[in-house]
Amino acid sequence: MLRVLFGERPREWTGMPLETARSIEAFARRCADLADRRPEQAKKYRTYAIWAEGLLRSMDELEQSCYAAKKYAQRITHSRIDDFTDDERISYDRHVYFDKNAYIRFFALLDKLGTLLNQLLDLRTERMKAHYSYFTMLRNMNQNGLHSELAKPLNELKEQHQRAMSRLRSRRNIEIHQMNAELRDDLSQSLANNGGSRTLENLGPNMEDLDRGWAMVQGSLHAAFRYACAYLRRTE
Repeated sequence: MLRVLFGERPREWTGMPLETARSIEAFARRCADLADRRPEQAKKYRTYAIWAEGLLRSMDELEQSCYAAKKYAQRITHSRIDDFTDDERISYDRHVYFDKNAYIRFFALLDKLGTLLNQLLDLRTERMKAHYSYFTMLRNMNQNGLHSELAKPLNELKEQHQRAMSRLRSRRNIEIHQMNAELRDDLSQSLANNGGSRTLENLGPNMEDLDRGWAMVQGSLHAAFRYACAYLRRTE
């Protein structure tokens, strides 16, 4: 959808993302089939199917946001905001929009995945914390030895991308709870320079964090839905 902004054709999933999308679709179909075959559990399985379809849409929206944020960042050449051309200002504003859209969506998507896995696998994470996150769900799995075949790869992905995810979480928290995250550096520079000229933050490392965040989230979806499909087959 967003690639039209750059005169490009719509993206088609390939590689692991394609496998992930197919696993999510297969899970949703199996849940719909189980809802028809088990009327007494139809509500549960139809809920799982809808949640899975929502996660597939969220995965698509996240990838597009990351892509657009990086494309607009590439159009910015000046390091001082006051030196921006009109086109650069537009590109920067659009970059900021899609960048924050991405780093907020990382954690929203993971929390949705945590809700689905908690219900599907009867993990009962709510006993640890009423309003739990994906990471609370994963800690519950690790601490209590639950579904180790899934917990192991999910935990490895978390550990592999922990630093990037910590930085993304910090940006997300600032955006939600304090101020626009892109203004944090502006505030620091303004205080240090008595309101003088502002230098643009280094966008390169931020975009690398988006790449790592995407790898973590997409990999977690891939592992989770491959396991979820196998789990449904075992429980039939």
